[in-house]
Amino acid sequence: MRFLKFFLWSCFAVFCGLLLSLSGAFLYLSPSLPSVESLRSIQLQIPLRVYSSDAKLIAQFGEMRRTPIAFDDIPQDFIAALLAAEDDNFANHYGVDVKSLMRAATQLLKTGQIQTGGSTITMQVAKNYFLTSERSFSRKINEILLALQIERELSKNEILELYVNKIYLGNRAYGIEAAAQVYYGKSIDELTLAQLAMIAGLPKAPSAFNPLVNPERSKERRDWILGRMYRLGSIDEARWQQALAEPVDASYHGATPELNAPYIAEMARAEMVGRFGSAAYTDGFRVFTTTSSERQEAANLALQQGLIEYDQRHGYRGPEAHLADASPEARLSQLSTRRSLSGMHPAVVTQVGSDGIHAMTRDGAEHAVAWESMKWARPYLGTNSLGPAPKRPADVVKPGDVIRIRWQEESALFSQVPQAQAALVSLDPSDGSIEALTGGFSFEQSNYNRAIQAKRQPGSSFKPFVYSAALDAGFNPASLVNDSPIVFVEEGMDRIWRPKNDNNTFLGPIRLREALYKSRNLVSIRLLQTIGISYAVDYITHFGFRPEDLPHNLSLALGTATLTPMEISTGWATFANGGYKIEPYLIERIEDRDGKLLFEANPARVPDSKVASEQPGDDSNTIAFAQHDTALEAEEADQPVHAKKIIDGRTAYIMTSMLQDVIKRGTGRRALEMGRSDIAGKTGTTNESKDSWFSGYNADFVTTVWAGFDQPQSLGRREYGGTVALPIWMKYMSAVLEGRPEHPPAEPEGLVTLRVDPHTGRAASPGTPDAYFELFRLEESPPEMGELEPGAPLPGSPLPATEAAPIDLF
Repeated sequence: MRFLKFFLWSCFAVFCGLLLSLSGAFLYLSPSLPSVESLRSIQLQIPLRVYSSDAKLIAQFGEMRRTPIAFDDIPQDFIAALLAAEDDNFANHYGVDVKSLMRAATQLLKTGQIQTGGSTITMQVAKNYFLTSERSFSRKINEILLALQIERELSKNEILELYVNKIYLGNRAYGIEAAAQVYYGKSIDELTLAQLAMIAGLPKAPSAFNPLVNPERSKERRDWILGRMYRLGSIDEARWQQALAEPVDASYHGATPELNAPYIAEMARAEMVGRFGSAAYTDGFRVFTTTSSERQEAANLALQQGLIEYDQRHGYRGPEAHLADASPEARLSQLSTRRSLSGMHPAVVTQVGSDGIHAMTRDGAEHAVAWESMKWARPYLGTNSLGPAPKRPADVVKPGDVIRIRWQEESALFSQVPQAQAALVSLDPSDGSIEALTGGFSFEQSNYNRAIQAKRQPGSSFKPFVYSAALDAGFNPASLVNDSPIVFVEEGMDRIWRPKNDNNTFLGPIRLREALYKSRNLVSIRLLQTIGISYAVDYITHFGFRPEDLPHNLSLALGTATLTPMEISTGWATFANGGYKIEPYLIERIEDRDGKLLFEANPARVPDSKVASEQPGDDSNTIAFAQHDTALEAEEADQPVHAKKIIDGRTAYIMTSMLQDVIKRGTGRRALEMGRSDIAGKTGTTNESKDSWFSGYNADFVTTVWAGFDQPQSLGRREYGGTVALPIWMKYMSAVLEGRPEHPPAEPEGLVTLRVDPHTGRAASPGTPDAYFELFRLEESPPEMGELEPGAPLPGSPLPATEAAPIDLF
């Protein structure tokens, strides 16, 4: 009895000691414990997502892939698998499982090392959200205390929801929905029982049980979990056996975009970082751009096809490499280092026959490539020279050559990655929204966005701005300007400039309209000389161009400014919208992780026809929208902002009429194939054909295309704006305008159409041969020849070159 009393009092003392120790630890640690209530409003890191205007995913940015889901969206089979793997007593304990802790303590005493932590799911939630992964007794006590608090304040469903959205599951996947996408390319509710069990096995050790790295160990873990589920009664024997029989079919699935628009994605990412800093990558913003998937896909296809057509006109530059006497395994290893670029896949030639070749791609599959797709491959000798046409496949390739193939429907086509580049920008001229944009052949090949970064000379596609300045300075489309040789000598210098037309011909006195659609350089120079360089530069900067990018000499008339395709397209929008200055913008709206609207664009828009009659400079049209505001109040966003009118609407309409003639009878005649009368545009080609341009529009879209080499060099002797850039423009505009009614810019009031004598530019009298109809401002309609005083110069005629003031030539 004495021994029994001693034993009982000893146990009681130990119990009291433990109780006092735990109480002391609680009193010591509890003030530093975080509030469990904060779990209800915890902000998980969610990547930035960029969408098209029709809600198709373009890209996501951020170190963590996470898509939080609600408890009701978690499959019951996954909950059963998770509890079987991590905490089968979850429904019964109060945050701490004493048996699991005792088992962990016993293992520690036996081995001297921590084998398991004995943590419940609630304890893991406490550690994941509030604590570090440090292995220490103080952290474990904190974990226990927090788990007890969490169980008191949150329901079991809330705890599970927090757990499945936070846990790391390998390959940058955080949370079970992200893991389902990474390993299976599906949503969590689309997975089979075996796949759910595989994901449920990852929290214990994401690297050790990763099905991509250790498929055998991951299968052992999966099968063990399935067995536990069967023994716990979560599944019956039939489902158990069926799941055990499933192979491990996990494979890596990146964040698959629904729309290929990497240049758009990068522009949106950069703007979001500018607005929100590093929080842009973690706060779960959803960015909706102005770009529609339909138009962006049309832009991608048009640019890629146009560059491929140009590239194939200049021959085959040979294989990218040659793998001589290599085994299939070695060849596959070599191919794995080469990326696919815009649908062009690396392949190694395995057989060369008389009617085609066979080539092996990176997946080990062999594909037949028909001889018909190889006939273009004349040897490249230089920009302007080609070798003889091949007569058989062996004239082009040999076994072991590394080539490129692309797919057209189900056929493999012989191809090569173009060396030339291009950019396409398409805007809505009414508000500046970016409808489509691509900055090069392949973002993977080069991240350089030529649409907004490449400053190149626009050549003759810049002339409309000079002509517009001339119209507002008193010229009209019927004004006669002398297309004849002209020589400039810089005063006090020994430098001479003899500008010329591209074909070295001269047409004499020529109407302004004809000079534009025939792209006569000497007429543009005489126009600029007459209206004055200072006036022209000041006028042209109203289109949005920076003065420092515009040469302050007569070469400005030939398009020697350095401008980006975006800047050119923005300037051309003024002709398309009736004389208004718009600012291009990309982000339509920004939502937070909960779908709450944070920002909605309110760009300066072209007003309706009633307001459009206002003249340039009206203060009521001043742009009042700051595109980089991080948020707009709803009432502010609802207020329309009118774009500023920068040129007379009649001038814009006359320019449209003249630019339509470029399509009908000028350098853009190829666009007649589109069968539309509402399009206007202008080609541009710089010296030695180093840059090829085409800008054009109707009232719905204004689009600019540039093509050239990143390091300027000639595109070729017979390559112009009409042969390289225009076909790309046509492919894109034909696609986006298909099914749309013709929509030319509206004609403003104050214009008159008169019959004009083509030889004098004056109003034609009855019976005048070859008279035609021309547009004039009402107050500037030309007089008949009989109304002019004898010897008086024709209105709008420039001064002779010999009477011009000294100028800066270079």
